[in-house]
Amino acid sequence: MGTGFAIALVFVGCCSNVVSLELLVRQFPGCGNIVTFAQFLFIALEGFIFETHFGRKKPAIPVSNYVIMVTMFFTVSVINNYALNFNIAMPLHMIFRSGSLIANMILGIIILKKRYSVSKYLSIALVSAGIFICTIMSAKQVNVANEGSEEQSFHAFMRWLIGIGMLTFALLMSARMGIFQETLYKQYGKHSKEALFYNHCLPLPGFLLLSTDIYNHGVYFSQSTPTVVPVVGVTVPLMWLYLLINVITQYVCIRGVFILTTECASLTVTLVVTLRKFLSLIFSIMYFQNPFTEWHWVGTGVVFLGTLLYTEVWSSVRAALRGPDVKEKKAD
Repeated sequence: MGTGFAIALVFVGCCSNVVSLELLVRQFPGCGNIVTFAQFLFIALEGFIFETHFGRKKPAIPVSNYVIMVTMFFTVSVINNYALNFNIAMPLHMIFRSGSLIANMILGIIILKKRYSVSKYLSIALVSAGIFICTIMSAKQVNVANEGSEEQSFHAFMRWLIGIGMLTFALLMSARMGIFQETLYKQYGKHSKEALFYNHCLPLPGFLLLSTDIYNHGVYFSQSTPTVVPVVGVTVPLMWLYLLINVITQYVCIRGVFILTTECASLTVTLVVTLRKFLSLIFSIMYFQNPFTEWHWVGTGVVFLGTLLYTEVWSSVRAALRGPDVKEKKAD
């Protein structure tokens, strides 16, 4: 599979996934657990069949290490989706998760004793400032939207603060998982497909803790408006159709990113994922009419500017443009 095909998978899969998730969340804001469970179950089944060959293939990395990684991965996934139940708008959710660079750098300095260039620190400052601007503006919107009684307004704001706290925790936990994954790959080599399977299979028993919530939302989904599935002609509740689309597009997105990591430099992967997030954000604002002020646009622009600076896209572009001139001078 070529790079162009992989990029198409990422953009089509991930953008469609964001749309289907927003359609679900708008009807049932607390449906994060059933969405996460469905995604994990689908990817685990696919991996069990095609990666482990029905359990016959032994893992290259010890399962004990996967248990640690999976605990972190499960926690991050559940908290990220559940945070949508705490007055967190989808655009803010996407912008906040774009702050993974900050968390990676902070934990890299603390745990791996890494040192970075001035441009890296500048880029992180820009990303932090952009997220801060968007967060403050969203906080004001929470207060405005709940102008009823002072008690209601305070309660809504406190719920929003809990949601922000959950996203912050998930961001740091995700960065810690990345560092742990990096050390594992250095020791045992890269086994991305294997890691994808175990990261989604091992946490499945953990969903028993959330079984009541998952069952309740399953009932709600079944009571949604029936709709006819195109081509197949089968009638299913609309929410189940949205969930199916979400699960399939999540798989397409993850597969696209996996192909990119095997065929492209990490810089290319980061740039593609960043651009995908930006397009998803724009689509979410335009199509779903999500509230987005001028300050939100400023914050978003600063976040993506910082991300591009971090990935050294500018220097790579300049080097590519200067390439022919440099070669000519050397030939002279």
